[in-house]
Amino acid sequence: MKNTRFLDTIAGKPVDATPVWLMRQAGRYLPEYRATRAKAGSFMGLATNPELACEVTLQPLDRYDLDAAILFSDILTVPDAMGLGLSFAEGEGPRFARPVRTAADIAKLAVPDIGSELRYVTDAVSLIRRELDGRVPLIGFSGSPWTLACYMVEGGGSDNFARIKSLALNEPKLMHRLLEVVTDSVIAYLAAQRAAGAQALMVFDTWGGVLAPHTYREFSLRYLQRIAAELPRGDGEANTPLILFGKGNAPYLEELAASGAEGLGVDWLVSLEEARRRTGGKVALQGNLDPVTLYAEPDTIRAEVARVLASYGHGSGHVFNLGHGMSPDMNPEHVKVLVDAVHELSRPYHA
Repeated sequence: MKNTRFLDTIAGKPVDATPVWLMRQAGRYLPEYRATRAKAGSFMGLATNPELACEVTLQPLDRYDLDAAILFSDILTVPDAMGLGLSFAEGEGPRFARPVRTAADIAKLAVPDIGSELRYVTDAVSLIRRELDGRVPLIGFSGSPWTLACYMVEGGGSDNFARIKSLALNEPKLMHRLLEVVTDSVIAYLAAQRAAGAQALMVFDTWGGVLAPHTYREFSLRYLQRIAAELPRGDGEANTPLILFGKGNAPYLEELAASGAEGLGVDWLVSLEEARRRTGGKVALQGNLDPVTLYAEPDTIRAEVARVLASYGHGSGHVFNLGHGMSPDMNPEHVKVLVDAVHELSRPYHA
């Protein structure tokens, strides 16, 4: 590895500067991404083509001094492989042709054959790892069981998640049956990405924060803990670290830090100072700049980067990132300002 900052930080080793990568760093804000997507013909055409997925994964690394690459894919590949019929309409979010809403629907679900149904993902991981040639580490990922179930039951995005919350409240045993098969699938999927060459793994619990505390612990946290406990990822120098990220996860930092995961991604609604104090060094922290900061002027971006770095303070254990993903209308030049500022302004914290 030519650049080990990211992996060293997750392992708690000293580094010369805080590493930085950005959620959705390969995406629609880049003109070169839009050109490649046009060539692919559709989002899924791009995501299911290993060569094009590799191309867009590497595009931000050619522009910016990032410390990690993240596989270009989508969290909904797993339920798609379960036969739910995923599609993306232009200008709209994802849709499933066959949502899961009854006991009979759930009974039909099985862990997909990763080697065939999701071969395009593992092929992309292997290709990206080869093309990176040790430049930076490669992160693989999956959606969390709860977040995937949200899309599977709602049939797409939702304003209030009424269908899945009703299922959880009215038929908790059925809800757990759904979450069990999704969790088994996520573990198999992440293990396959690791075998294909991913050097770190991340779980995105995008919709965990919509749950009340008692339902979060029952229907989201329980399955994140299971992933952290059961996902094989090696020991010592061979360890492939797992990072758990959730929007709205601040109330549960202590429990997430005790899960056995190596890293914890946090959004911008909690300070890194507080998150560091509450997690007590059990995990590396990743985050947590509000993504809308990238709409601000360059001097403001630098000031906000400085504020986030100061909030974490001295020493290793912090991976700089946004508190959620980038948006399509963000200015690519502002991303460069952010990345360069992280490296420049963080060095005194590692001296």
